Amino acid sequence: MKPYPHYKPSGVAWLGDVPGHWEVEKIKHLAALVGAKIDGTDAGLPYVGLEHVQSGTGQFVKDMEGMQTEAESTVNTFQTGDVLFGKLRPYLAKAVVAESHGICSSEFLVLRPNDMNSAYLRSSLLLDGFIKTVDAATFGSKMPRADWTFISQLRSLKPPPDEQQAIATYLDTETARIDALIREKEGLVRLLGEYRQSVASDAVIRGLNPNCQMTHVDGGFRSIPMHWQMISLKRFVRVTGGHTPSTENPNYWDGDIPWVSPKDMKREEMFDSIDHVTDAALTDCGLAKIEEGATLVVVRGMILAHSFPVAINKVPVTFNQDMKAIRPVDKVLPEYLPWLLRGVKSVILSLTEQSAHGTLALRTDKFFGEALPIPPTAEQSAIVEFLSVELPRIDELAAHTAKEITLLKELRAATIADAVLGRIDVRPHSSMSA
Repeated sequence: MKPYPHYKPSGVAWLGDVPGHWEVEKIKHLAALVGAKIDGTDAGLPYVGLEHVQSGTGQFVKDMEGMQTEAESTVNTFQTGDVLFGKLRPYLAKAVVAESHGICSSEFLVLRPNDMNSAYLRSSLLLDGFIKTVDAATFGSKMPRADWTFISQLRSLKPPPDEQQAIATYLDTETARIDALIREKEGLVRLLGEYRQSVASDAVIRGLNPNCQMTHVDGGFRSIPMHWQMISLKRFVRVTGGHTPSTENPNYWDGDIPWVSPKDMKREEMFDSIDHVTDAALTDCGLAKIEEGATLVVVRGMILAHSFPVAINKVPVTFNQDMKAIRPVDKVLPEYLPWLLRGVKSVILSLTEQSAHGTLALRTDKFFGEALPIPPTAEQSAIVEFLSVELPRIDELAAHTAKEITLLKELRAATIADAVLGRIDVRPHSSMSA
């Protein structure tokens, strides 16, 4: 795509130079704030909440439709072609074109385009420079909101109507192509995750010898190598629980000792944590300091709905009450235990229950009473060596694919910015498409 033949200064830093025949107008001249407020609990119309809109893409969340029961007591109305712009936490960059008549959260500004293409207007409201400008002027520290009085005075671009349509058509085609590639790559990442889990599960449940004679066992494992044993977790481990020091005592916090909580359990080796406690917290609150080499697991939290985080601490740590530290005392090598627990994830997650507070939890008696397949220590060492080589290969491919997804998303954003800001002239593309 070539640039336009002539440009002029826009007078707005983030817009830069723009095509010479384009207009630069205040947003209040490009769209009117509309949306009558009504009682949403009895409106009988499709509902759009902030959770139904993707961040940064200008699209609705797929396979997620708003229900009348989700509507707030007071909502805004909108019509087909209106642009809904999320004013709560505008850095999330949520804006969509309404596809029908309906109602939406009062956290949306409902904008009715004035001689503007709805898709073009939506794309211009999602530009990085616009979002950053709006976000810098929000009010409210905990729930920052944008103000229409401020937004309405911001300047944006108004190409001729035929060019707005040409840009919208071009972006429909190009973003659809990029989005298809992103979905394909995301599907690959999911498949690699499933394959990774299957490799780990097969190794710790069936072993590495495909010709090994198997025997049937009760429970979720069906069959294991005949020479392995089924042993309850409590028979070969020592367990330590965690605690949260008083958050009202500053002498307990911001020390040098990592205090691990479920939010830290995103990697398989733990070298540090977000929060830290002091020696005084250990002494006064009875916190256990866990020397390196223990297996840390999450036993309470909504993450147990789909994951069972397991990590080895590589430095001394302590942790909160939603976690346990486990050390083998017999029959299992310390380095094998985390691989075992990751491999039997599906069985462990089947033991979760809903606690009195509504979150998910692993009951100690069920978890540590569960019988797990235990091979001889020589085979444990071989499985550890195998998984230590095989899984990083899968992880490397997944990381490479994730990087490709990031680059595709950057390409998507650049494609939109180039077209909406007039850095490229898409009219030849429009005429060829026609």
